[in-house]
Amino acid sequence: MIRPQRPLPGGEHVPEQVAARVSLAKALLMAHEPAGAVTVLHQAVSECEQFRGPGHPDTLSARDELAAAYQAVGEAGLAIAMLSRTLADRERLQGSRSADTIITRNRLAAAYLAEGKIKDAISHYKRALSDGEKVLGPGHPDTPATAANLAAAYEAAGRMPTALQLSEQTCAESERVLGADHADTLARLANLAHLYDSAGRTADAIAVLRETAARCERLLPSGDPRIQAVQHSLADIAGDG
Repeated sequence: MIRPQRPLPGGEHVPEQVAARVSLAKALLMAHEPAGAVTVLHQAVSECEQFRGPGHPDTLSARDELAAAYQAVGEAGLAIAMLSRTLADRERLQGSRSADTIITRNRLAAAYLAEGKIKDAISHYKRALSDGEKVLGPGHPDTPATAANLAAAYEAAGRMPTALQLSEQTCAESERVLGADHADTLARLANLAHLYDSAGRTADAIAVLRETAARCERLLPSGDPRIQAVQHSLADIAGDG
């Protein structure tokens, strides 16, 4: 059970205390104790708002973490409300194209997608991708990550041709930016194969999965769950074909 800690008197030690609370909350989330993380982060946000101000970057970052904890306990509505508020504050205080604003927009899009609000998710992912390409550049690792998320949102919306085209572009960009053997690239290739299969392009799905399986077997230790996942997908699709 998490015991609330008393805020330190004054405000001079608040940044360190808040940072410690955020670190504790992240550890609790990793330990599958999201309710405890929510409690700790509520304190962090309250202290930041009191001693640093509601618009301080530390306050906005603490709110982002609290929203993630809300999602982990199944409170998607609270997460969306908090991320929407934080996004509006970041746009007003930091600008619509600051890196922090783009990160919060991505988180809001993910929350909308998890809640089944696909139209809202696509809208925010598209904006995050456009802003990220302008601010971070196409060579930044976050850019293909956002594009992959947008492709998943298009798939959820049933817009398969658009999802496929974007997923193909994302895999090519991921190979260029991160390398053909990077873990994220391999995961995106596996996702592309599943899209091919869903679209009835079984031969393309099998070809991509065979290449991905070969890369995984070459790079990862024997018995790695990622190898097994790709092999099972390949067996399922090849068996269906």
